[in-house]
Amino acid sequence: MTDTGEFKRTASTFRSFISRDKSSEFYAESGRYHLYISYACPWASRCYAFLKLKGLEDDIGVTSVKPKWERTKEGEDHFGWTFPTSEDEDPGADPDKLNGAKTIRELYEFSSSNYTGKYTVPVLWDKKNKTIVNNESSEITRMLNTEFNDIAKYPEVDLYPPHLQSQIDEVNDWVYNAINNGVYKCGFAKKQEPYEQAFKELFNALNRCEEILSHQQYICGNVLTESDIRLFVTLIRFDEVYVVHFKCNKKLVREYPNLFNYTKDIYQVPGISSTVNMDHIKRHYYGSHPSINSYGIIPLGSDIDYSAPHDRARFTQ
Repeated sequence: MTDTGEFKRTASTFRSFISRDKSSEFYAESGRYHLYISYACPWASRCYAFLKLKGLEDDIGVTSVKPKWERTKEGEDHFGWTFPTSEDEDPGADPDKLNGAKTIRELYEFSSSNYTGKYTVPVLWDKKNKTIVNNESSEITRMLNTEFNDIAKYPEVDLYPPHLQSQIDEVNDWVYNAINNGVYKCGFAKKQEPYEQAFKELFNALNRCEEILSHQQYICGNVLTESDIRLFVTLIRFDEVYVVHFKCNKKLVREYPNLFNYTKDIYQVPGISSTVNMDHIKRHYYGSHPSINSYGIIPLGSDIDYSAPHDRARFTQ
């Protein structure tokens, strides 16, 4: 938090890069890497979506934490991501069978004894060197998109194609600032002025998306790109969480005809629906931020059917 009451996101710390170059320290090989995620976290979910879209499930293991933050160390006030102790404790979450960690925090402490940053997901783990390779979602998705093509089931899937890269970078920039991070700037603002500024920027950007999607299937044209996955992870959480919990209540996604059908379209891309766990999403947000929702009450919600028909195929006919 800044002195003006504005939420500022800190930068990720582990920034090594996996490469298909066999001489690389972190060579892209099957069975070597593991992805730790939370279904609740949009940044982790987009990494999981890339893994699914590239068909890397047999090559990179995935472990999901419990949705609600818990104390990470006795005698300390830090609350964060934890693992269940058994398969049955919290459906959808997994014990850490790889390292036996009880918390994501422990993985950071395994990797760096003097680490002082935040204990975030996603975590891309190297089983060979027993360390975190990278915890920056935007870099993990780029690695998954290109560096594992020699072993991926769907190497032809390119979510960052060369002819669209400049456009994707530009879209990513304003979508991140106004929408992906914008909802957090609304929700965690501690003063009225930064909240209102973030709120205006958020809905101006959503209106911009609605207009763009009125004449093309996806945000950068008529081909699915990483920009769509980055936008989708916020949109899928918007009506159930951000409208209520983060005070983004001007308009629901399902009140935007193009955005709502676009969200359903991406949800129905093979593999994507399995990366969405709305129970985990709601339990995390409403249960892990007592400064916003002190009693941890989870709204019953509207149970939106994202598998329902949509109209986006009109752009491919």
